[in-house]
Amino acid sequence: MTEETRVLYNGDCPVCSFEIDRYSAYSGRRGLPIRFDDLNGPRLSDWGLTEDQAARRLYVLHDGEVRSGIDGFIVLWRQMPRTRWLGRIVALPGVRQVASVLYDYAAAPLIYRWHLRRQARA
Repeated sequence: MTEETRVLYNGDCPVCSFEIDRYSAYSGRRGLPIRFDDLNGPRLSDWGLTEDQAARRLYVLHDGEVRSGIDGFIVLWRQMPRTRWLGRIVALPGVRQVASVLYDYAAAPLIYRWHLRRQARA
């Protein structure tokens, strides 16, 4: 791994930040070339996404290519020795499709709606 992997996530989302904080702490302890950008910070403009687009799913930039959703998680998991096995399993044909459907049509929309409700209350 010579090139830095970048992860764009919603730091205001309790679910997102819980998971990404674990990945960030682990990669920091291991000295892994992974940078975590909170969509609520100044680096959002680097991604060419609106805040709303970025809040809808996880984005990962690796080897000059932006991946999102499960494909982004697979890239991220493969960068960390502790989760490399998970990236391999989820990338398997069939498993990837099921995981993508669950993420795209259940998890991501649910987390996004929760995000919108939190914003409306603020």
